[in-house]
Amino acid sequence: MFTHLNSILQPTSDHLLSATRQNMQRLMMLRGVVMLCLGLVIFGLRLAGIPLHVVPLSAGIVLLGLLSVIAWWRLRTTTHMSQRELLLQLLGDIAAFSLIFYFSGGYSNPFIWMYLLPITVAAVALRAVYAWLIAGLSIACYTLLMFYHIPLSHLHMHMHGDTQLDIHLVGMWIGFVVSAVIVAIFIARIGQNLRDYDQKQAQVREKALMSERMLALGTLATSAAHELGTPLATMAVVSRELTQDYANQPELLAQLAVLQKQVSRCKEILSSITRNAGQSRADAGQGLPLREFVEDAIQRWRDTRPATELVVQLPTTTINPLILMDRTLTQALQNLLDNAADESPERILLNADWDEKLLKIQIRDFGKGLSTETKKLLGTPFFTSKNEQGTGSGMGLGVYLTQTTLARYDGELNLNNHAEGGVLTTVKLPLAKLRIPLSKATQ
Repeated sequence: MFTHLNSILQPTSDHLLSATRQNMQRLMMLRGVVMLCLGLVIFGLRLAGIPLHVVPLSAGIVLLGLLSVIAWWRLRTTTHMSQRELLLQLLGDIAAFSLIFYFSGGYSNPFIWMYLLPITVAAVALRAVYAWLIAGLSIACYTLLMFYHIPLSHLHMHMHGDTQLDIHLVGMWIGFVVSAVIVAIFIARIGQNLRDYDQKQAQVREKALMSERMLALGTLATSAAHELGTPLATMAVVSRELTQDYANQPELLAQLAVLQKQVSRCKEILSSITRNAGQSRADAGQGLPLREFVEDAIQRWRDTRPATELVVQLPTTTINPLILMDRTLTQALQNLLDNAADESPERILLNADWDEKLLKIQIRDFGKGLSTETKKLLGTPFFTSKNEQGTGSGMGLGVYLTQTTLARYDGELNLNNHAEGGVLTTVKLPLAKLRIPLSKATQ
């Protein structure tokens, strides 16, 4: 159980790595917008006959492109993207911006606001020390450009007639438009990424709470198994004595035989609980063909509920992968069959189908179906509808335990009302975590 809890909490670091990859992708998109804007401005100014240092300005844009190529290559070749790599990318952006601004007017360049882009990305996506480093370097570069730069002449753009526009003011307008688009698109997506991360954290906490509940239930189950041993042994002794006392009454002997079989079954279940407490699989490394696993679970249930007719339909396929034995999966299937039999004591249907990747089981009963309120609360610990429907008593743990067991293997459980009455229970269980490779199975 503690191993399972650790496996739930471990993905937190993976979420961080995934968030860094997404931020790297968005930085590439942001950089593409910046390169496009700078390229269009340089091209437009050249067409207008305004003298510019085209070679160093183009070198700065090429440097931004190389950074994007490196980022794209890293995203293709690795799944682990660290914050340091994102930091190096932002440092490269600062260097490219400084080169471009040095040859285009320094601090008087209307696009000097682009220094805010790496600062914003660092503040949102990186730890505080990296964000302050980016901010400090950007401020230092901006300050140096006040004293060291190649100035641009105060030029104007001629419009219709005698109307003139200051090139600096035009650049400021373009800068405002671009920054508004960037804030609306890029920063909004980073914010959504953070909200998604918070949601994943909440899901991790919920799974941890569920594991704590399962640990408590496991402890109670082991304690109950120990305490129930004595009364079951007493029932076994009394039933044997009754068998001897009423040897001449066949009808009573038949009922006593059923009672003895059920007592033996209870003792077997309790022994399994105490023997395998804390283990998720009965025999690690030992496997069972999938068809035999399904047939064994069905037969075990039939032994406990002989009065209910179970109509079984299994596939005729020759596909029969070897899977690891897990008694909790058998118990999960039996829980669903018990719920169906409680609603439909005369007859229930089971249809199983599988391929190399997925096991699908459908169980249909012919009861009253699920109300809207029951369907909403189904799977909540200790919630049961059996008392309300008069079909018997229940602890309200069957569906909950089944969902928890299936979740360990990325399985799904769905309960819906059938169009012709009753409930249709569907189990979808991927076999990826259960399959034994052929190389291991032959060892």
